[in-house]
Amino acid sequence: MAVWARQVSRWRCLLNTSRAVEFTRRLRSRGCTAQACREFAPLVVLPPGKEAVLWRLQACRHVSVGSCSPPDSAKDGSFSSPESNLPSVQQEQAKAETLPDLNAKILDEDWDDIPPSSALEVISEEEAVQIIAEPLLPIQSSTLRDYVDHSETLEKLVHLGVDLSQVEKRQKAGQLLLTLDFEKDVKKILLFLKDVGVEDNQLGPFLTKNPYILAEDLEALETRVAYLKSKKFDKSEIAQMVSRAPYLLLFSVERLDNRLGFFKNELGLSVKKTKDLVIRLPRLLTGKLEPVKENLQVCQIELGFQRNEIQQIVYKTPKILTASRKRLRQTFDYLHNIMGIPHHMLTRFPQVFNSKLLRIRERHMFLAFLGRAQYDPAQPSYISLDQLVSLPDEVFCTEIAKASMQDFENFLKTL
Repeated sequence: MAVWARQVSRWRCLLNTSRAVEFTRRLRSRGCTAQACREFAPLVVLPPGKEAVLWRLQACRHVSVGSCSPPDSAKDGSFSSPESNLPSVQQEQAKAETLPDLNAKILDEDWDDIPPSSALEVISEEEAVQIIAEPLLPIQSSTLRDYVDHSETLEKLVHLGVDLSQVEKRQKAGQLLLTLDFEKDVKKILLFLKDVGVEDNQLGPFLTKNPYILAEDLEALETRVAYLKSKKFDKSEIAQMVSRAPYLLLFSVERLDNRLGFFKNELGLSVKKTKDLVIRLPRLLTGKLEPVKENLQVCQIELGFQRNEIQQIVYKTPKILTASRKRLRQTFDYLHNIMGIPHHMLTRFPQVFNSKLLRIRERHMFLAFLGRAQYDPAQPSYISLDQLVSLPDEVFCTEIAKASMQDFENFLKTL
């Protein structure tokens, strides 16, 4: 832009000089004297600065040497006609063409002093087309994708594997990420998570589920990890719990302590069994307690299990505490009332409650069709509930049902 401004200044100076010549020529054609030229020249081409005198002298000198000094006839006392004192048109044009060269030195000195162009200066359409402007930051957007190119934090989180389309669905999570500085706020949390034991390939999925941890105080996070260590959780167990329950470290020490105390007292478990329970299902510490309390009541009141039986079922299959109550009732009804499985057998194989009811019904009906539906361990050809629900179809057919896979598929078509 500075070179362009200097070029404009050069054109302006040349234009002013040409105007001075033209103006003087007009004065001479009207019979104006050399003295009048000297008086008017500064008014026409006088620029600001110290070069004013130079411009005035050069303007008079370049117009006509004879017009600025008395003619020879005046010295002798005789005067010639005004037309005889005027230079020819060819002489005027030749001298006017040499004006830029005489002022070149002065123009060169002024070019370096030209101030920078103004932002409000009018430019041509061709120059406007060549201007490359950075895209503006969206004032409002419903997706974080529009901000990735403008935010170093979002760009680096994407490289880590964070799914911004999932993050923006969480309340105020998108606004939070836009306010964070990667070097100042995010980097220290990433280093902390790696120190806790979260694998590099798990950082992206972890932050996708819990972006709020990036706004947590680092000292508070370290205090919560120290609390878990004080409860005899080793480093690998803490890493497993944090990875499987990303919101775990958002809970204060007091809340974590209350949750551990609730499961210990409500289920009557020992400290060791309570610890094993939350290691296998760490979301018990982060989820709501109301569903847990309701499922315990369903098991005791509606399903008829004793307290010690509930304790064994929960310890072996912690997911039963967070299972759907409707599904829990339907599965128990089919196992107990249709298949005839007693409470003590269900207590022995509680993993059957984690299986789909359709799978249980299809296999039981196929065994009943073959005459092999025997679930009493005291009877021959006994089939355990674990074998009933856990084996793949091929193994179930050949080893348990003693039939082919084709027979099982043909039977299912009759249902």
